[in-house]
Amino acid sequence: MAFDRLIKSIVEKQNPTVAGLDPKLDFIPDYIKDKAFEKYGKTLEGAASAILEYNKGLIDELYDIVPAVKPQSAYYEMYGWQGVKTLAETISYAKNKGLFVITDAKRNDIGATMEAYANAHIGTTDICGETVQAFGADAVTVNGYLGSDGINPLLDICSKLDKGIFVLAKTSNPSSGELQDKIINNRTTIYETMGKMCEVWGEKVMGKYGYSGVGAVVGATYPEQLKELRNKLPKTFFLVPGYGAQGGNAKDVALAFDKNGLGAIINSSRAIMCAWKKENCNPEDYAKAARREAIRMKNEIINYIGEIKC
Repeated sequence: MAFDRLIKSIVEKQNPTVAGLDPKLDFIPDYIKDKAFEKYGKTLEGAASAILEYNKGLIDELYDIVPAVKPQSAYYEMYGWQGVKTLAETISYAKNKGLFVITDAKRNDIGATMEAYANAHIGTTDICGETVQAFGADAVTVNGYLGSDGINPLLDICSKLDKGIFVLAKTSNPSSGELQDKIINNRTTIYETMGKMCEVWGEKVMGKYGYSGVGAVVGATYPEQLKELRNKLPKTFFLVPGYGAQGGNAKDVALAFDKNGLGAIINSSRAIMCAWKKENCNPEDYAKAARREAIRMKNEIINYIGEIKC
C-alpha cells in the first residue's frame, strides 16, 4: 500500500513530517516575482511562474530531509489554469526527487463524480483507450461526511495503483467542534464515528506495517482528541495539521504516534515556507532557511517520540 512507501521513507529519514506547499505571493521573495513579472507581466501566468520557481527551490533543499510534501490545491486553483498547471508541475518535480506527494484537495462528492476526482488526483484518465495520469499524487485528502458513497470510488484505485487517502475526521480549525464533537446515540462523537469508518474502509487496503491505505486527518490543536483517536484507531495512519502557526507543538503531536514512533505524519506549511522572513535572512537564502526550519522541526518531534522503527 501507498503508506508502506511513506512509512519506509519516514523510517529511513527518521522524520515524520510533511512540508506543506501552500504558496501565496506574499511568501515569495521579490527577486523571484520580479523575474516572473518581467517576462509575463502581473498576470496569472506570471504568478504561476513565480510559484513554480519558489516551489522548486524549496523542494531542492527539502527532498533529502522530509519524506513528503503536501501542496494545497486551492492555492494553485486561485491562479486559474496557469496555477493548476503549476500544481501538476510541482507534483511531478517532487516525485522525481523521490518525495511522497499528498494533494490536499479535500474533495467531497459521490458516485461517478467522486470517481472522476479520484482519477484526476491519484488515478488515471482514459483518453480513447490511452491511459494517462492527470496529476499523479500518491495520496489525496477527502471529506468523508457524505458517507461510503464518497469513499468507495477511491478504494479500488488505492488498491490497484498503490495510492492512499486521508479522510477528514477531527480537523484543526476552531469551529470543527460545532459538528464533529456532537454525540450520536448518546454514545459516540461524530469525529470518532468517522474515525471508526476509516478503520472499516481501510480493511480493503491493509499494508504490511499494520496501517491501511485509508488515513485520517486529525488536528494537533486538539491533543486530547488526538490521543483518544490514536488509541481507538490502531490501523489508521494520521495526517496531523495544526503544528506551528496554528498552535500545535511537539508535545501535542507526539500523542499521534504508536510505541514505534509510527502512525502519523505532521504537517508544517507557513513555518517552513516563510522561515526566511522569520530569520530575516537574505531573500535568496529562502530555501536554506526552509531547510533549517524543517531540520529544527524534525529534531523537536524526534526528541519526544524517539527513534522511529518499522
